[in-house]
Amino acid sequence: MRFSDITGHRQTIDALRRMADTGQIPHALLLAGQPGIGKMLLARAFAQYVHCTARTGGDSCGRCPSCRQHAGLNHPDMHFIYPVFKKDSSKPTLSSDFSDKWKIFMEEHPYMETEAWPEALGAENKQPIIYKDDSAEILRVASMSAFSSDTKIFLIWQPEKMNAEAANKLLKILEEPFPDTIFILVSNAPGLILPTIFSRTSRVNVPRPTDEEITELLISGGMSTEEARQTAWLAEGNVARAIAQSHSSGERAEFGEIFRTLMRKAYMRDAAGLKGLTEEIAAMKREKTRRFLSYACGMVRENFIYNFHISQLNRMTPEETQFSSRFAPFIHIGNVEKMEREISRAETDIARNANAKIVLFDMSVKLMSALRIPSG
Repeated sequence: MRFSDITGHRQTIDALRRMADTGQIPHALLLAGQPGIGKMLLARAFAQYVHCTARTGGDSCGRCPSCRQHAGLNHPDMHFIYPVFKKDSSKPTLSSDFSDKWKIFMEEHPYMETEAWPEALGAENKQPIIYKDDSAEILRVASMSAFSSDTKIFLIWQPEKMNAEAANKLLKILEEPFPDTIFILVSNAPGLILPTIFSRTSRVNVPRPTDEEITELLISGGMSTEEARQTAWLAEGNVARAIAQSHSSGERAEFGEIFRTLMRKAYMRDAAGLKGLTEEIAAMKREKTRRFLSYACGMVRENFIYNFHISQLNRMTPEETQFSSRFAPFIHIGNVEKMEREISRAETDIARNANAKIVLFDMSVKLMSALRIPSG
């Protein structure tokens, strides 16, 4: 991965390049920002730039043995740590146990959609975490000499998913770092990282790419200019979402229809209809159900914002806008927080493997009540 392969992020790339060129690389670097914007691409490109033996034009050369090893995801001094699930409680659980699936995932999902990783692991009904065994393995490898370069790099994806034992073990390494070792942490939720680890990192806040940058990327992939602009605008900086929508707009349209039906039945207090609908939603795969709930929560916010009649603030398709023109008055200051809270709670419960049918029906009953709360 080279810097030139990345959409946008020119300022962040310049900052990372200066660190390497001046030899002032922090021993622990945290790249933080919203999901789907390319933080992992930046981390991989930076690691390749650090290891490259023939940098040129402010980028890695892409041709030296080190660059070729990075391209093949097999550089001996590049170590990936990421959330996994425990297959056997009697044996250590390491990221490297899943390296084949990890390499395929990074190739197929370069923007690292977190909701796609459990499915790639074959563990849709489990929440991957980083276990203490990985921290112990980091200490073991870090204490050894670098194999083919001057620097060992540990790239930790989603450090917020470390369990307490793993985080505390990593903290000991960060407190007394080895001089030839760099840690790069890539996080969607830096506020969930153990505070003592967070305080020992140099944080780089990665901004989202602009709509114009995403539009250019989509056009280069064969999308028409108008479609690309609309898709980039709806994506709100999430490149992964924009690319997925460019391949198929089917899921958003599907979710839109389900959301509209859910709101109509909730307003009409159609309990029987809600029960049938929530069972249909529950029948979807767990991660798809979570994506729908995330969409629904976003649409509640969009409908609330619609009431201000400032079209620039809304990011909806024409079909969604048409529905909101009639439905938005029912989402107001008196119920918007309650509705968002109930939908978010349902998503969290389902992520924790709660019974989706029960959770979704309970949520729909509470939405039914919330929609009847008067605006005044």
